[in-house]
Amino acid sequence: MVEPLPQTPEGVELRHLRAFAAVAEELNFGRAAQRLYVTQPALSRTIRGLEKLVGCDLFHRSTRSVSLTHAGAALRDRVRDLLDDLDSALTAARAAGGELSARMDRLWNPVEETFDGDLAPMRSAFELMHAQCPMPEGVSLEPVNSGGVPGIRLVPAGDAHTTVLYLHGGGFMLGSAYGYRGMAGAVAHSAHARVLVPEYRLAPEHPFPAALDDGFTAYRWLLNSGTEPEQLALVGDSTGGMLALSVLARARDIGLAMPSATVLMCPAVDFYAPEDDPPADAEQHMRFQNAYLAGRPASDPTANPMYADLSGLPPTLVQSGEFDGLGRNTHQLVARLRAADVPVRHDSFAVDGHCFQIHWSFHPEAAQAVQQVGDFLQKPGTTL
Repeated sequence: MVEPLPQTPEGVELRHLRAFAAVAEELNFGRAAQRLYVTQPALSRTIRGLEKLVGCDLFHRSTRSVSLTHAGAALRDRVRDLLDDLDSALTAARAAGGELSARMDRLWNPVEETFDGDLAPMRSAFELMHAQCPMPEGVSLEPVNSGGVPGIRLVPAGDAHTTVLYLHGGGFMLGSAYGYRGMAGAVAHSAHARVLVPEYRLAPEHPFPAALDDGFTAYRWLLNSGTEPEQLALVGDSTGGMLALSVLARARDIGLAMPSATVLMCPAVDFYAPEDDPPADAEQHMRFQNAYLAGRPASDPTANPMYADLSGLPPTLVQSGEFDGLGRNTHQLVARLRAADVPVRHDSFAVDGHCFQIHWSFHPEAAQAVQQVGDFLQKPGTTL
């Protein structure tokens, strides 16, 4: 029987374990010290102290190299799991205390403050918000022209088994392919997929059907470029979800092959009709809607998928936030997809924020949602 370490102030502390984890990953005391923002002698003393407490050497050291002993290797994996669990617990505590929601608000508030003004400051604020969303390590970016529609492609490290057409949100008036590189890069990383983000035209300069035409052109270009339908998927967030459904309906109607899957992240998939009597807080929504439709009725099925025939569409994952006011019709959309015999899965997250997935780098529910997107895109038929 192995006796536990004594529970005394001289016992193993968190600083010992974080120091050990850094050296075990870097196998270099200098780099590990830089990573921990400590001096190399201080780090060496911490590791020696841990070895004394454990009762054995954890590293083989020479003037040229550092390697783990058998004891160190046994400790490494367990320490990694322990620190991950601790970090998750602290993140959950911050979320419960409102810190994560406050951080999301700090990113979004500068955009919201521009809503009553001119379009140019609104677009700039939206781009600045997305610029603070990082790209995952190992994902590269390259320009691409998809049948005359400019855009970017995100490519993950290693093999990419899937190609994704990503249609960004922004109410058809905001956003850009480059601006969404962080969110699209997260999908590329989690799904091991090449992700094409077309620079579709925006309203009011280019009202409906300009965005749909560009999204459809990019989709057809992927098929014509040799992408097999079973290796192709569509992803859209917010109004990009509306656009993705419209692209699929048009492709189906002219006999093009359907992709293997669709993902709709916090889809904003309905317009207010005149008889709806929109609430006062929908004024900005109506501004976007009117700019995009440019006089077309809100019930036009080619512009509004809530009135379209949704039959024959591929397996679909729908993600929503429980407290997202812009997702008011998500449950109705899911019901319509199921009524059309579309295999669909709806995951709801207890998050207060529209398109919360863009905060994957610091919000645990957002990170979980993005990972579920990746899992679904790799095996769409087995995760419904």
